Amino acid sequence: MPNLRFAAPKERRAALVTGGARGIGRAAALRIAAEGRDIAITDVLEEEAAQTVADIEALGQDAIFVETDVTDEAAVHAAVETAVDRFGRLDILICCAGILGWEKPFLEQTAEQFAKVMQINVHGVYYAHQAAIPKMLENGWGRCVTITSGARRGSTNQVPYGVSKGAVYSFVGALGNAWPKENVFVNGVEPGRALTDMVVPRFSEEFLKDPGNPIGRYSDPEEVAEVIEFLCSERNTYTTGSVWSVKGATG
Repeated sequence: MPNLRFAAPKERRAALVTGGARGIGRAAALRIAAEGRDIAITDVLEEEAAQTVADIEALGQDAIFVETDVTDEAAVHAAVETAVDRFGRLDILICCAGILGWEKPFLEQTAEQFAKVMQINVHGVYYAHQAAIPKMLENGWGRCVTITSGARRGSTNQVPYGVSKGAVYSFVGALGNAWPKENVFVNGVEPGRALTDMVVPRFSEEFLKDPGNPIGRYSDPEEVAEVIEFLCSERNTYTTGSVWSVKGATG
């Protein structure tokens, strides 16, 4: 580790990753496991989560799957307690559970669809931070990262999704300023489009080969995970309340 004046000693810390079965969540879980972290994967996708757990264990780390619907506040709190019971601590929270919802004009969206997207993308993040941060404050160190999106600036055919990601952006700013002196940092990561199950099925193979952004491609989830790993590491000694862009120069 670099000689950073305020860096904590590197330890075998424990993390909880929501939506860790696949996509950016899986990539982030594997990346931080490679740095010596034990991982609790929460998701509703049992088979894919089991594979992620097996891959983490192959790296020499302890891992568990806790089937969790992030819209269920009690279940989220129970997942955090399960992680603490297993690992004896919880130092890192990565919130990747999320859905795109309908891609339709606003007047074709429904109140039910809006509520569903908000429940997963906003309430799930809220519940997870409320459950996890007290554990971090007890130990005097914590790192939280949540995925937001450029859709927060306004996406005509993704209004529920865009509103949810705008809420996450505000959430990160608020909590990032709450406990920096206690060494609990809260940040966000805003990918461009990463090649995940949320993105790939929506576009043609030809488009995905050259989507028209300055770098000439969309990211692999592992590239986003590199930034997440830094924000969750002891090397991050001064970044909190920020949303880091991982967009291949797309503004």
